[in-house]
Amino acid sequence: MHSAPRALCPHVEWAIAGVLGTRVSLDWIRQPAAPGTWRSEFSWKGEAGTASKLASALRGWQLLRFEVTAEPCAGAEGERYSCTPDLGIFHAVTGIHGDILIPEDRLRAALTRSQRGETDLEAELARLLGKPWDDELEPFRYAGEGAPVRWLHQVV
Repeated sequence: MHSAPRALCPHVEWAIAGVLGTRVSLDWIRQPAAPGTWRSEFSWKGEAGTASKLASALRGWQLLRFEVTAEPCAGAEGERYSCTPDLGIFHAVTGIHGDILIPEDRLRAALTRSQRGETDLEAELARLLGKPWDDELEPFRYAGEGAPVRWLHQVV
């Protein structure tokens, strides 16, 4: 959760708990990128499709900025959901290395719109890759002073 007004923080926890089926208590800290808002990180485990359910549960509140990611597993590709008040929600399928995988039909449609002069190909590709969402969320991704830091000690 990149930013949420304080009044929505308990509702965010309830929404996540409703999807995961267990009590959730997030550690909230102030979000320096948007004074008056709070941020939190939460690691979760669930079946394939849980990321979609989490994103759906959170997308109804227009004041939230968040990302939900699911790692790929034997039966499913990974997923990434990004949401901002101005842009709404972005969804991408991700591969085993975290790269965004763009389906062929979406690439063909972007190329066709570009060839017709309806849009710029570079802008279309940037949107397919989620660049507008990344640009808006980047300042919110850094927790700032007092945030817990997770160190990766060993990679197997």
